[in-house]
Amino acid sequence: MTDFNVSFVGRDDQADLADLMLQANHHYWGENPGAQAMTQAAAHRIADGSAGCRAVVGRLGDAPVAFATFAILLPSLSEHGTLFMKDLYVSQSARGEGIGKRMMAFLAEFALEEGCRRFDWTAETDNPGALGFYDGLAAERVTEKVYFRFSGEDLTRMAKG
Repeated sequence: MTDFNVSFVGRDDQADLADLMLQANHHYWGENPGAQAMTQAAAHRIADGSAGCRAVVGRLGDAPVAFATFAILLPSLSEHGTLFMKDLYVSQSARGEGIGKRMMAFLAEFALEEGCRRFDWTAETDNPGALGFYDGLAAERVTEKVYFRFSGEDLTRMAKG
């Protein structure tokens, strides 16, 4: 797969990122009337640097087929932080071609270049495809952590103290 490349998202990549994010949204949650506006707004914030995270897009030739969003989080085991990936998505048409692994390798290389000593992410327990993919990379499953969340009314209640 010599015509595959990964690059950091800039302003010129906003439309490609928004399209990939919309594909991911439809893949995981089905049709949603607000999804297009939400993904376009998110892609805009990522592309202009105001989102607090970054993204990369993977392309086969000129066609965008994958994206990952991530941030370097501090404090961590080193002064350089931990790379935390929020999302990885590969278009249905490009699955099984090794693209996900290439995206992960790109991010791992970037983490090392930045001095990070860890590269962390989460996966849904009800997504056997993702779990199998990450297990296939020989990634360590972290079992000593528990993932917490506030959302909806609970988030509002917490914000009000």
